[in-house]
Amino acid sequence: MLYLVPTPVGNLEDITLRALRLLKDCDLILAEDTRTSGMLLKHYEISNRLVSHHKFNEHATAEQFAARMAAGETMALITDAGTPGISDPGFLLVRACVERGVEVQCLPGATAFVPALVASGLPCERFTFEGFLPQKKGRTTRIAQLTTEERTMIFYESPHRIVKTLTQLAEAFGAERRASVAREISKLHEENARGTLSELATYFTDKEPRGEFVLIVEGAPSAKKQKRDQRERSE
Repeated sequence: MLYLVPTPVGNLEDITLRALRLLKDCDLILAEDTRTSGMLLKHYEISNRLVSHHKFNEHATAEQFAARMAAGETMALITDAGTPGISDPGFLLVRACVERGVEVQCLPGATAFVPALVASGLPCERFTFEGFLPQKKGRTTRIAQLTTEERTMIFYESPHRIVKTLTQLAEAFGAERRASVAREISKLHEENARGTLSELATYFTDKEPRGEFVLIVEGAPSAKKQKRDQRERSE
C-alpha cells in the first residue's frame, strides 16, 4: 500500500488525525527533504524511519520502492509542504505502484492553491492549474498560449521571480487583468494582495517579496463577451 499524505503548507496544526496515525503506523516514510519532514515528525513525536525521495533520485528509486510495496510493505509519501504530486515528487512513484498492482490512496488535506483560489475573489468554478512557469526555455511560448485561456489560472512562483512574472503576464494579458497574490498561506505573515496585474507588479516592486507565492489570474473574456463589449462601446 502507498499512502500519499498531505502535510501543512504553513501552520503545523493543518494536518489530519488520520495522517498522523498513518505516519506512525506505516513501515517507511518517503520524504522530499528528511530535514524538513523531520521537524514535523518531531513536533508530533513520531519516530518512524524517513528515507529521501525527491526529484533528483525519484527516477532511480520509484521502481525499487514500488517493488517493496508489492512484496508487502506499506509506505507513506510526504513532501516539504502540501499534497505529493502537485508541483512536487509523487507521479513516478504512483505510476510504478499502479503498474505493479499496489493500492494507492491519497488522503485529503493541505494544498496551497485551493485556499489561494477560494480567497482570491475571482471565479473558481472553472480553473486551470499551471504550477510553475518554465524559468527560461518555453516561458514566453507558454505565456502566449495562455492569452486566450478563459478559465481562472493558477501559478506557483518564488519570491525572486514574482515581479518578473506579474510584469510579463501584464504585458501578455493586459495591464488591467484582475489577479490575486497569496503568500505565506496559514503562516503568521499570511497575505492576500488583490488588484490588476500592473498594480500587483508595482506593489511587490515597492515591497520586498518574501515567502512562497500562489498567483491567481482572471481568465480572458469569452469571444461572446468581447463582441458584446465592442457593441456596447460602439453604441
